[in-house]
Amino acid sequence: MIHLPYLITDLGLILGAAAIVTILFKWLKQPLVLGYLIAGFLVGPHFNLLPSIAETDSIKVWAEIGVIFLLFSLGLEFSFKKLLKVGTPASVTALVEVAFMLGVGYMVGVLLGWSRMDSIFLGGMLCISSTTIIIRAFDELGVKGHKFASLVFGILIVEDLVAILLLVLLSTLAVSSQYAGMEMLLSVAKLIFFLALWFISGIFFLPTFLRKARKFMNDEMLLITSLALCILMVWLATIVGFSPALGAFIMGSILAETVYAEKIEHLVKPVKDLFGAVFFVSVGMLFDPGMLIQYWLPVLLISAVTILGQSFSTTIGALISGQPLKSSVQAGMSLSQIGEFSFIIATLGLTLKVTSDFLYPIAVAVSAITTFTSPYMIKASEPVYEWLQKKLPAGWTDTIHRYSSRAQTISNSTDWQVYVRSGIMNTIIISLITTAIVLLSSYYLLPYTRTQLGYNTSATILGAASTLLLMTPFLWSLVFKQHRKDLLEKFIAINRYKSGLLILQLFRTGIAIILIGLLIDTFFSPQIAVIVTIVMLTLLLIFSKKIQFLYSKVRVQFLANYNEREEGKMKKSMLAPWDAHMAEFEISADMPGVGKSLRELAWREKYGINVAMIERGSKVINTPKRDEVIFPGDVITVIGTDDQMDIFRADIEKMLTITSDKKPVEVVLEHFVIGEKSFFANKNIREAEIREKTHGIVVGIENDNGRLVNPDSSYIIRQGDIVWIVGDKRRLLSLQKMEQLL
Repeated sequence: MIHLPYLITDLGLILGAAAIVTILFKWLKQPLVLGYLIAGFLVGPHFNLLPSIAETDSIKVWAEIGVIFLLFSLGLEFSFKKLLKVGTPASVTALVEVAFMLGVGYMVGVLLGWSRMDSIFLGGMLCISSTTIIIRAFDELGVKGHKFASLVFGILIVEDLVAILLLVLLSTLAVSSQYAGMEMLLSVAKLIFFLALWFISGIFFLPTFLRKARKFMNDEMLLITSLALCILMVWLATIVGFSPALGAFIMGSILAETVYAEKIEHLVKPVKDLFGAVFFVSVGMLFDPGMLIQYWLPVLLISAVTILGQSFSTTIGALISGQPLKSSVQAGMSLSQIGEFSFIIATLGLTLKVTSDFLYPIAVAVSAITTFTSPYMIKASEPVYEWLQKKLPAGWTDTIHRYSSRAQTISNSTDWQVYVRSGIMNTIIISLITTAIVLLSSYYLLPYTRTQLGYNTSATILGAASTLLLMTPFLWSLVFKQHRKDLLEKFIAINRYKSGLLILQLFRTGIAIILIGLLIDTFFSPQIAVIVTIVMLTLLLIFSKKIQFLYSKVRVQFLANYNEREEGKMKKSMLAPWDAHMAEFEISADMPGVGKSLRELAWREKYGINVAMIERGSKVINTPKRDEVIFPGDVITVIGTDDQMDIFRADIEKMLTITSDKKPVEVVLEHFVIGEKSFFANKNIREAEIREKTHGIVVGIENDNGRLVNPDSSYIIRQGDIVWIVGDKRRLLSLQKMEQLL
């Protein structure tokens, strides 16, 4: 008898249970995540009525792969560009909410008598909302196009990055078991350094590689390549000392900046769904009902703290950031749950063996409760806003309105502020790249040359010279490059900001000198470092033009890769201070109005909305003219208020419902005999208007002379002919009856 490995039977059991339970949850219109958790409980060790998993260690490996692909997919949706575009309101709101819930979670843990580490991990679990659950709830409730939804999505983007930072900090705390501030700062600095380095190098190399290999990149190769890059970054992150999840997230966010982002996301989705299901089922397997019964009071308390605390802190954060009261309340009540990141943080505590066994099932139970309440909280947000509008003192509401209006007005930066900001950003990026080259050379190249070639001087000189050659374009940029020449010439012409320009240039030159000295000091001695630094600066000046050409090529290549995906697309942003905003609608083939021009549709006159952009495949039509025709598959971006969007969406859905309720046309092949008094006798096919009467076509004629297939429309129908027609069954049967009566 052939022995089947337990891994295969366990996987079959997991996927079978997940399929059955999630079908039930889909029918009940409940989140699938809850279904996976329950499926895991049913096949786990704490439920004995069904077969249980035999090898939990193997399932843990599958679950870790699930986390990797979940974070990789999240990175594909994340994109650092999105983080730059979410703006101040989302960033401020997210930071206020995270800080508040971290503190509240820690205090609740302390009040319950838990250990310090349990309390810290509880705070981490409670401060991150669930992207999956919110997107699903928004889709089901039809509020995805509302103004507050864009704020919520921006907050979720910032929370994702904060969650990654939390994973690193919590790992550091767990390993060191200390709370030293300096160690935490070093961990954060290390994370920021590697994030920036990986992102910059990834943007420089990956889009170029994908573009060069475009002719080989069918779906299969693109999937394999993207997954290979993901695993490679996971391996690299673990070598540096970070979690595998961080590596997967980073690679996803790098690929999100390429033109293949949507295609990779589409190809990876089945893989993510498979391993994600295994992960959530493995989470449910650890759910212990006995532990839940023992800790039912903390579960209810933490659930209430999550719902109320998330709603309150997000609302306050949004108000502080300058959002109107309505959007603030709606955003706050939308983010009143915990989800997938909470499971990952709880799993981290268990894996590192620094948290108690009861914390994990409590997190699962709280997630289940808050997931269930999320749609009701979103529905209740507008009534709560209306209640607050009536109950709050008039002075308070007026103050909030004035503050919101001032905060949302466009603030103009001076030329000097623009110059300083861009100069500092450029300095940071160049310094990061150069520092990375120095560190890689010091920690890898120098030991390698000394191991392979010995400690002889020629090998050391070769290693140092190679590193300096690689650093040359970036050192030249720090010392000699004239940043923003247009503004610089303007400052010189008006004879202003001379001191500021000098300080900024000295600062950049000082960084270059320090980096050269640090490298040479590692290879040789401080005295030689001073001499080489002077020589290097002289060479940079002498060969300035050639180095400038090389630097320009590197810079142009990076910017081309960075902007590749965005090329030709219009930036989408909130319109302030008005209440209008942008929303996307995908045009389906059944949608009323398909094939008509914007003039004929008259959406502006009917609903007050304006079509700002039409995306048609790879083509983008900005500010389309009124003669532009709408086609199936178009993605239109419209501008309007919440009320206008609601009416527009409701009308479209109503018309689609009417269309879908119509009985589908059944197309059949039927025939009838032409009698003496037939309406069609002695007329040609065109004159008989058979196409119009039957919604079909004549495909054949039979008579004494034989058969005629696909006759010409000029054929004259005679008495005794048998006419074969493909068309609407209902109309053909009606025609047959009518012909029989003649």
